[in-house]
Amino acid sequence: MFGDTELWFVDDASSLAKTARELAKAPVIGVDTESDSFHHYQEKVCLIQFSDLERDYIVDPLSIPDLTPLEGIFANREQVKIFHGADYDILCMKRDFGFEIHNIFDTMIASQMAGQPRFGLADLIESFFGHHIDKQYQRHDWAKRPLRDEHIQYARGDTHFLLAIREILIRRLRQVGRLGHVREECRILERKKWEPREADPHKWLKTKKSQHLEPKALRVLRALWQYRDDQARRSDRPPFKVLPDFVLVRVAERQPTSEQELDKLFKGKTSMKKRYGRGMIQAVERGLADERPIPKPKRKKRKVRKGPPSRLTGQAAEAAMAELKRWRNEMTKRDALYTPITTASNATLKEIARVRPTTLEELAAIPDVRKWQVSDYGEEILEILDTHCPWPPKDAGEPKLAKKKKKKKKKSVS
Repeated sequence: MFGDTELWFVDDASSLAKTARELAKAPVIGVDTESDSFHHYQEKVCLIQFSDLERDYIVDPLSIPDLTPLEGIFANREQVKIFHGADYDILCMKRDFGFEIHNIFDTMIASQMAGQPRFGLADLIESFFGHHIDKQYQRHDWAKRPLRDEHIQYARGDTHFLLAIREILIRRLRQVGRLGHVREECRILERKKWEPREADPHKWLKTKKSQHLEPKALRVLRALWQYRDDQARRSDRPPFKVLPDFVLVRVAERQPTSEQELDKLFKGKTSMKKRYGRGMIQAVERGLADERPIPKPKRKKRKVRKGPPSRLTGQAAEAAMAELKRWRNEMTKRDALYTPITTASNATLKEIARVRPTTLEELAAIPDVRKWQVSDYGEEILEILDTHCPWPPKDAGEPKLAKKKKKKKKKSVS
């Protein structure tokens, strides 16, 4: 499948420096990463794959403490970096290595804009080159060492075809007039920032299906959640692989304080009960003895709305949204090239309905709206709004002044 393309496995500082020098010569490179989110408490990037026209490269960040030689590659604005589904890879590398990444070309976005009916990487490889890619290692624990040959071959397959896929997609994008659309979307991707989540001491309140629990059960749930988190940290496993949420909620409801009572919740002998049964019973006992109040769920901070102020609210905004969705749905029925992704998402239509623009300039000022959307659909959107949601409203007369309330005279007491 890879022909006679050379492969470099990079696991020390000197080979990384050599790889960086070689990659710097290429005007276009393919990039991908492999992480271990399904297997460890704290996710991390375990491999970075590259491809150029000469060879494939697999960099092992777990063996190389300093990836500084790659900073210049990612920051180079003249060199194209091809990803497939770039947003996840970008955020992971910014989180773990602080890379700034410029001049991205995302083949997933490009294939959607080009009208590909299926746009997964394996779908594109099979459609364009006739190779079937087995995705059995998609959720492999990439932190495990040593890597077997089948793991290495799988990893290189994620970048090996990217350069050729980009060439095919660019031709198709030019045919449908959407190459500029992809470039704009990729520039937006470059600006993505990784922001660490705020520490939330009451995160346990967000456990799935726990909203119906009584205060007593909630106190037990709090103790169970802390027990699970301690076990997950200690064993370096994701919490859901230690005890799933539904188990925590079930135990919090029934509150077993003996192995016999716990047995009634789990059929047969399970490794989960054997490994964590005693700990769950102790957590239940701690929860039942806990008299601390149940905190109120933390309210989500309202996002500061940017862009133009609202013209429509309530039913008027809902009516405008309904008309815009109807327009988009008719577009998608007419031609397979039009989808919600290649016209406008629900979130974008909702913002347009709220602002109710009256000019193309006002439409372009909405942060969610792209330049290509204004160019392709701006006039149609304004026409729909003018027809169904005119501004100012036809029945809007002069604003009525509020009547002053007459003060009632107090009755005198004789």
